[in-house]
Amino acid sequence: MVPKKTKSKLRIIPLGGLGEIGKNMTVFEYEEDIFVVDCGLAFPEDEMLGIDLVIPDITYLVKNSQKVRGIVLTHGHEDHIGGLPYILQELNVPLYGTKLTLGLVENKLREHNLLRSTERINVSPGETIALGKHFKVEFIRSNHSIADAVMLAIGTPMGVLIHSGDFKVDYTPISGATLDLHRLAELGRKKSFSFNGR
Repeated sequence: MVPKKTKSKLRIIPLGGLGEIGKNMTVFEYEEDIFVVDCGLAFPEDEMLGIDLVIPDITYLVKNSQKVRGIVLTHGHEDHIGGLPYILQELNVPLYGTKLTLGLVENKLREHNLLRSTERINVSPGETIALGKHFKVEFIRSNHSIADAVMLAIGTPMGVLIHSGDFKVDYTPISGATLDLHRLAELGRKKSFSFNGR
């Protein structure tokens, strides 16, 4: 996407996971489109007596639910997917994730009777999806301590953003595929960018 001159603003709103461990959830918003990356939980601190889990405050998303196009998942750890059963009760939107990540999510949804009511869309590294009119997301193969992790190249009217998720550079990963450093380098060299895919 070639960046356009516009008075509209791209908003990046961390609802959790910034400056803390756990509860990862980031909102991307441009005009009438919103999408969310990850939906994690955190475990309570010692002083949080009687609390089992801590999830992000999604008041802003509920107020703007008509704009939310979906939730994109980077990998299947609890601090990135653990909040989904609770958030999806308030905000029923499609989920996008890799095969293993969605498999882990499906167990949680089944436990909370949300499996049939939640749309799940399986994506693979190299695929691109459109989220509303203003966002395109390319899934880039990554490495982490769990298989099937991805980074995101997010095409916006303001340019391309990279959301790394949790990652490590591992040249001998257990799952067999290495982080796609070539794709990241290609994205870094370009001043403008057009996505392939759907």
